[in-house]
Amino acid sequence: MTDTKKFDFNQAIEELDKSNMIGSIEQFGDQVQDVWEQAQKVHFDDSYKNVNKVVVAGMGGSALGAHVIKSVFKNQLKVPVEICNDYTLPNYVDEKTLVIASSYSGTTEETISAFEDGIKKGAKITGITSGGKLGSILKEKGYPTLVFEVNYNPSNQPRMALGYSVFGQIALLSQAGLLSISEEDYQQVLETIAQSQMTLSRHVDLENNPAKLLAFNVVDRVPVITTAEHLTGSAHVMANQINENSKNYSEIRVIPEINHHLMEGLQFPKSNTSNLLFFNVLSDLYLPKNQKRITITEQIMEKNDIVHINHKLEAPTKLTQALELILFGSYTGFYLSMLNNQNPSPIPWVDLFKEQLKK
Repeated sequence: MTDTKKFDFNQAIEELDKSNMIGSIEQFGDQVQDVWEQAQKVHFDDSYKNVNKVVVAGMGGSALGAHVIKSVFKNQLKVPVEICNDYTLPNYVDEKTLVIASSYSGTTEETISAFEDGIKKGAKITGITSGGKLGSILKEKGYPTLVFEVNYNPSNQPRMALGYSVFGQIALLSQAGLLSISEEDYQQVLETIAQSQMTLSRHVDLENNPAKLLAFNVVDRVPVITTAEHLTGSAHVMANQINENSKNYSEIRVIPEINHHLMEGLQFPKSNTSNLLFFNVLSDLYLPKNQKRITITEQIMEKNDIVHINHKLEAPTKLTQALELILFGSYTGFYLSMLNNQNPSPIPWVDLFKEQLKK
């Protein structure tokens, strides 16, 4: 176990963070503001008003926005939103389907293939990308497209452009009239991010920094991020960040689903007591029934000697809490990478897989 009294985060960042990933996390709010302003220039004609379903074609970080949208805006969306992590789209895609091709780089082969499949199926098409082949084709064909300039991602890691990828999809659906994001909503997001930065920043000492404290507790354990309702998408984002940046296995679990099976699995293997750490995300915006479920679930964890840590979100709305958790997860994953003595940017196993796939 790493000694909390001796570990120097500043020294670790200087030695390990070769691509300035911490800079990208610190500019999360700038990313959100930048992509929101760029999205205001995207306009949809009347033919896009009659869609009755949305399919987001994207892989990895480029699909995370859709996960957040599905959970945060569950009670606002008038049409279903589905995610396609594949080369082809579902058979039900037709002329009343809005297909969003999402690829940060614009070169993701699965997304380009699904995008071309959407054209063949006669779907309404839009896209979000920083450029590449996808951006060129979208512009060439005249589809309403958010081809954003990346001004605030010094690490150049696509997965660290969460403001662009996650909030960019929210902004795009707002422009399409499928979501309603007011100026007040937008300003609350920026305020929440700014407030969160004040407690999560690398400049805040360990005792007052909940992300650093969680990272210390996660060392040599599998974090199981447990949420409900509007925060399930953000938990997905957090788990991805821990997997890629910390090189640390992580899981997500959702209340109330886990109450129907997972609790019986806490007994074995006996190593669960030393290997698992449940990170329970609390919110006053959960349904009262789900708040009660989390309390009872904690009691069962205690009876099985399972380590758990609670963290209550303070932002005022579902959207702001979702962004609050995303930023918390980004910092936690980064600090854990320092504790695991890892440069968070390289992803050698993912790169190896892609190289083998091309052969």
